[in-house]
Formats: sequence, structure tokens, C-alpha cells
Amino acid sequence: MKLSGIHHVAYRCRDAKETVEWYAKYLNMDFVLAIAENEVPSTREPDPYMHIFLDAGNDNILAFFELPTRPDMGKDPNTPEWVQHIAFQVDDVETLLAAKARLEADAIEVIGPIDHTIFKSIYFFDPSGHRLELATNTGTPEQHDRLDAVKWDMLNEWAETRRAPQHARWMHERGEDSGA
Repeated sequence: MKLSGIHHVAYRCRDAKETVEWYAKYLNMDFVLAIAENEVPSTREPDPYMHIFLDAGNDNILAFFELPTRPDMGKDPNTPEWVQHIAFQVDDVETLLAAKARLEADAIEVIGPIDHTIFKSIYFFDPSGHRLELATNTGTPEQHDRLDAVKWDMLNEWAETRRAPQHARWMHERGEDSGA
């Protein structure tokens, strides 16, 4: 079996209406579907919810559940805040900078742009506290080829040592060998 794509990715939100309006305003996502039930279809558990679906572009669907009878949302205390995030692609650096300006104009704190060598990105949080990233690709075909050539060596070395392999150290060095 080969997967044909991701149908949707679902997260929890504090307020479904606020979430739809925020993602439409700041990320220009279309609101495509709402499903509300008083019982969970897969478990038959009585638990009212609102399930909303937003189009993140090219039919990539981001979904949220509002669960009014459950305790407030929490985060995994053992996972750093920077790890779990949703990264959305934008076309170019100009679009990235325009998004940053729009967010900051409404007092939304933005980190970046950060230069990751093969892409640049900004980071911020939605109203439910989910960390988001907007990224635009800036890497060259040669850079991607260099990374592709070492991916298995890096993974295998990591699996044995749990220390960062140095096969792609050039990505973090700014000099003649950076491939930048």
C-alpha cells in the first residue's frame, strides 16, 4: 500500500469560532466544513464536540476539535515548546515578511525570520497556544543533493550515538564550503 496523502491533521482548540476567524484572518485559510456531535462516532462515548476543517492550501486540511465538557487544554510537560508545531509553506521571502508584519501589527509575537540554510521561517502561536511556522524554501538543488546523499548515514549514526552527526555541518557554517 502507498498512501495518497494526508486527509487531515487534527488538533484541539479552545474556541472553534475564534479559531476559524483567526486562521482566516492571519493565514487566509478557507473554512470548509463543520461537524458537531454529542457522541464520538468511533467510541460511542457521550462527549459533545465541534470539529472544524480549514484548507491550508492544495486541499491540505487542518482540523480542530472544541471540547467544551473536557478540562482545559494542556501541553506535554516533557516536550519543549519548540518541538511540536505546524509548519506551513509560503511562496517566497516577501510573503513571509508580509505575514510577519501583519501578525506583529496585531501584537502577535513573531520569532524570525530564521535562516535554516535551505529555508527561512518565522514562528508564532495561535489563540489556542499551538506553535506555528511559516516557511519558504531557499535551498539550491545542490544543497538538497548534498543532504540527500547523507541522510541514511546521519540517521544510522544518530541511532547508535544519540549525538548530532556532522555530515551536514556545512548548513550551519557561513563560509565557502557552506554550499549557500
